[in-house]
Amino acid sequence: MRWIVRSVMALLLLVVLAVGALFAIPAEKIAGIAVTKFNALTGRELTISGSVRPSFYPQLGVKTGPISISNAAWSKEGPMLQAEGLAISLDMTALIAGEVKITGVEAIAPKIVLERSAKGEENWVFGGAAGGTVTTDTPGVGKGFTLDRAVISKGALVFADHRAGTRVELTGIEASAAIPSYTGAATVDLAAIFNGQAFRAKGDVAAFQDFLDGKVVGANLDLTTGAASLGFKGRAGWATQEAEGNLVADLADLKAVSALAGIAAPALPAGMGQRDVQLSGAVTLTSKGTAHLRGGKVALDGTKLGVDADYTPGDRGKISARVTAGALNMAAVAGGEGGGSGGGAQAAGWPQDRIDVSALSAIDAEVALSADSLDLGLIKFGPTQAIVTNERSRLVVDVAKASAYGGSIAGNFVVNGRNGLSVGGDMSFKGMDLQALLRDFGGYERLIGTGDLKVKFLSSGTTVDALMHKMSGSGALSLTRGQVLGLDIGGMLKRLDTSYVGQGQKTVFDALTGTFVINGGVLHNEDLLLESSDVTARGAGDVDLGARTQTYRIKATALAGADGTGGLTAPLLITGTWAKPKFALDLQALADEKLAEQAAKVQAQIEAKKVELQAQVDAKKAQLEAQARAKLESELGVVQQDGESVQDLARRAAEQALQDQAAKALQGLLGGN
Repeated sequence: MRWIVRSVMALLLLVVLAVGALFAIPAEKIAGIAVTKFNALTGRELTISGSVRPSFYPQLGVKTGPISISNAAWSKEGPMLQAEGLAISLDMTALIAGEVKITGVEAIAPKIVLERSAKGEENWVFGGAAGGTVTTDTPGVGKGFTLDRAVISKGALVFADHRAGTRVELTGIEASAAIPSYTGAATVDLAAIFNGQAFRAKGDVAAFQDFLDGKVVGANLDLTTGAASLGFKGRAGWATQEAEGNLVADLADLKAVSALAGIAAPALPAGMGQRDVQLSGAVTLTSKGTAHLRGGKVALDGTKLGVDADYTPGDRGKISARVTAGALNMAAVAGGEGGGSGGGAQAAGWPQDRIDVSALSAIDAEVALSADSLDLGLIKFGPTQAIVTNERSRLVVDVAKASAYGGSIAGNFVVNGRNGLSVGGDMSFKGMDLQALLRDFGGYERLIGTGDLKVKFLSSGTTVDALMHKMSGSGALSLTRGQVLGLDIGGMLKRLDTSYVGQGQKTVFDALTGTFVINGGVLHNEDLLLESSDVTARGAGDVDLGARTQTYRIKATALAGADGTGGLTAPLLITGTWAKPKFALDLQALADEKLAEQAAKVQAQIEAKKVELQAQVDAKKAQLEAQARAKLESELGVVQQDGESVQDLARRAAEQALQDQAAKALQGLLGGN
């Protein structure tokens, strides 16, 4: 930047190098001298077309026709500078005294081309290896100068960095600048079009020479584009791209701001900057490209935040922040509103508006959040302390401490926008108001109670309707002292009349417990237990979260005895929609129960007959064994011993007979008696 400004000033000064001799030498000859000198100093070719006209009144100066300055030899962009003309005025008194004081410069339709080659060469550097004899002693380069007013009209600027592969273009430039003191303050007022977006910037620096040399100096800037504005007051330096000071910004026109920044406009959701974004605080930019905000105040669609934040550049960039908030509504970011937004259980279905979480792809973040309340659409929290992280479009709200629905909550909630949209969570509620929770989550208000709930869920889809139809998960519920609205189970049982439903009807319970699984948007439960002083009910069935319907069976007993037993038992069937449930005696269950009773009775009879027949068989077997034993004892002359079977008795009798026969044979051989 220093060489750009000084080289342009060298051109202007050389054009009027001999203005003091205008009375004696023709303007064209003066221009020729200036051109020759400029070419020698820079190694470039300066061409002035048309006439060079001196002016004496009201100010001493010169006007030129079209001019151009050739580019570096390696450039393929054409001339470095082209303009339809220049008008330059000088302070004659100061010039006679030996001081160069430019009172005015106007460039008409200039086009400036600045380039950096693939080897790192810069086309605005003159002298030395770049060619030319320019040095720091050249007037306007190493010497101080002043400029009362410089004007550019209908200008254009191109900066092409061939090494980085980037190209920046400004068109429609209307600018003015003033440097009343080379070492003092300088101002600039610039209007232009960048990336197709018009903007205006007004700024000043406290020490022009130091700023030109790349030092950090006092600086102020006011930038407007579209309906957005930004104001900075502090210190800044262009060479190291450092700055520190106070920033005030109104970024409601994000389309204009994003166009100026060369990025796609983020589709911020309602409540998170869709209509209005305001920012203020102390900012610091470092030479490493990091940015820091302290004491920041941010307003997003009326949501006010206190922010201390740090930005680290990278492939995606990352923000680390501490945020305090009042009522924070992140429903649109977290996947849309719950059942309440669609009219609750009375609605025909879930909202089918497409959920846009593209804002999650803008930047990574890790935020320590403290809020008076936090609305995630499907779930709402009271005072909350949480860690919110966003990494490559995956937002995780890790709740460290929060109150919700009259109790406390812990767990995490995930919004994953990497491939479409998926939401999930693993939450534990203690001492919460179940009716309020179910109202937000599913628009269901028939169950009142206080207790604990654990739920783990996962779903995917681009609408709330799709999310509810694809929900999966599991959970457990334990409530104390509550009510089931819309039906009186005790009244139904005592009178066998299912008309005990509707507004004003209720079943009061002392305890209600159960576990459930969710698959394909259908919640299935098999172990519901409701207990009260006069009714006990066990339930099992399905609740279709996507379709908002249920098919649920309850086997209820109206207690009669002092020991809580002996009352009437009847099965109830609940079907239909959440909005208009239907209640009936479960005739199928009654039939199944009767069949089961008959089958059990028949089975008992069969088992009894089997026992009877087995006893007869055992008795007959014992009788036959006794007869066989008696006969053997009589015929063989052997008495059965305790524990000896009939077979063993026969074997022993045979062995005895053989022994007797052997003894007789031996006696015969020996001649004995």
